[in-house]
Amino acid sequence: GHDVVVVAGPCSVENEAMIIETAQRVKAAGAKFLRGGAYKPRTSPYAFQGHGESALELLAAAKAATGLGIITEVMDAADLDKIAEVADVLQIGARNMQNFSLLKRVGAQPKPILLKRGMSATIEEWLMAAEYILAAGNPNVILCERGIRTFDREYTRNTLDLGAIPVLRKLTHLPIMIDPSHGTGWAEFVPAMAKAAVAAGADALMIEVHPNPAKALSDGAQSLTPDQFDELMQALQRPLVSLSR
Repeated sequence: GHDVVVVAGPCSVENEAMIIETAQRVKAAGAKFLRGGAYKPRTSPYAFQGHGESALELLAAAKAATGLGIITEVMDAADLDKIAEVADVLQIGARNMQNFSLLKRVGAQPKPILLKRGMSATIEEWLMAAEYILAAGNPNVILCERGIRTFDREYTRNTLDLGAIPVLRKLTHLPIMIDPSHGTGWAEFVPAMAKAAVAAGADALMIEVHPNPAKALSDGAQSLTPDQFDELMQALQRPLVSLSR
């Protein structure tokens, strides 16, 4: 009975022109929140790790320019206060889902928490991670399914578990977000899985958008262009019976 909230933006904040251009485009298309990584956990220590505190300043500039809410990741409790000054929602990434000391810290402050499911986490483990935040006093937790690691990684980055939506609806009152960008790893598959998530009852979507995915410093392959994001947002506004067309 409510609109699906869409969060969109690049994997990483790269420079001021890029983040503001992206923020303007995704807002014009209907997004309510801008995502962008200031601090990036990467599998390789040699991969781009984000610009850190300077990227937070760029997110603040994008927020001032567009009025969008900001969602960005907290990797270390030492950075929590400065991130909370800029972010409207604090993200706990998949790699930190069971970083219990960090969960306690974010649970002790009032900003809403976006809790991504760990790459190999069961639904019970995910919900217990959420309980760490809730038990610390913060009731504002959003659960984000972003794909889990299964057998076949040749054709998709992860396996997007849309079956988690009705299961979570049965088990918890917490709102559910789906991230089809990480869930598939390829931009061409993102629109179909975003539509499927809405049809299954998701409350929100997180979509990676970059003005030039081929030159993105991280996750370019799964990022939509602003024009592709426009098309997806228009498709999501159609009746559910036409979403598969």
